[in-house]
Amino acid sequence: MNNEQTVFVVDDDEGVREGLSLLFESVGQQCELYSSAFEYLESFDPNRGGCLVLDIRMPRMTGLDLQKKLNELNASLPIVFITGHGDIQMAVEAMRRGAQDFIRKPFREQDLLDTINEALDFNKSCRNKLFDQQEKIDRVALLTEREYEIFSRIADGDMNKVIGIDLGISERTVEVHRSQAMKKLGVRTLAQLVRIKFQTE
Repeated sequence: MNNEQTVFVVDDDEGVREGLSLLFESVGQQCELYSSAFEYLESFDPNRGGCLVLDIRMPRMTGLDLQKKLNELNASLPIVFITGHGDIQMAVEAMRRGAQDFIRKPFREQDLLDTINEALDFNKSCRNKLFDQQEKIDRVALLTEREYEIFSRIADGDMNKVIGIDLGISERTVEVHRSQAMKKLGVRTLAQLVRIKFQTE
């Protein structure tokens, strides 16, 4: 997984974009600038981590329109909206749709940086959880059909002897398949095995 995080700035005001770029560069934060929602969508990559700093009022496609589009794409980037004094109702609507936060203009630079850091931490945590879950799914996929069958039965609380009778195999054979499954899954205890079953269903 790529742990690099980027702040994507989308604002039709060139002065705002340049000001935010200088601010983020001053604290060593990588950023990319876009003058419109359309321009951002052209380069959008769901695999890139970070957060989106988004002006709520833009011509043709507004910040809310872009948020809706990204939601349709199941994008996981947290969005921090920049809003004017008259945009509070729009900002509240953005929060209902899942925005991370909104900053009112004019804003203190430190307030924005604090909000951005919270959004980046949130995104990193979400990406780590998704990566961990995908890793478990990939491990389960390595099991043979018989190993998965026994893994599933054991995770549901069935005893080796009962599984053997139901499947028409010896208890010793069940133990062998169980051992192989646990090795492939990278677990040592029954609790860990049950947890993987629960997390990959």
